[in-house]
Amino acid sequence: MPQHKSSEKRLRQSAKANAYNRAVRSQINTASKKLAAAKGEEEVASALSNVHSVLDKAVKTGVIHKNKAANRKSRLAIAVKAKAAG
Repeated sequence: MPQHKSSEKRLRQSAKANAYNRAVRSQINTASKKLAAAKGEEEVASALSNVHSVLDKAVKTGVIHKNKAANRKSRLAIAVKAKAAG
């Protein structure tokens, strides 16, 4: 257990941030899985848009780096194109 007030506060803050970050990462994974399970052109387009939105919000709040989000969006777009073609 922390001995100083500042350490106690840091513990509270880090626990709160950890919970928030885990929730956001969970949203990213859920959106990605929904995209993978999507059938039909409109549903896929909607799911891809949703994943992009969730990734952009994660970047805005500092949960993931902007380049990581860009890489994920690019790979998902490539996967969607390949799925549509084949």
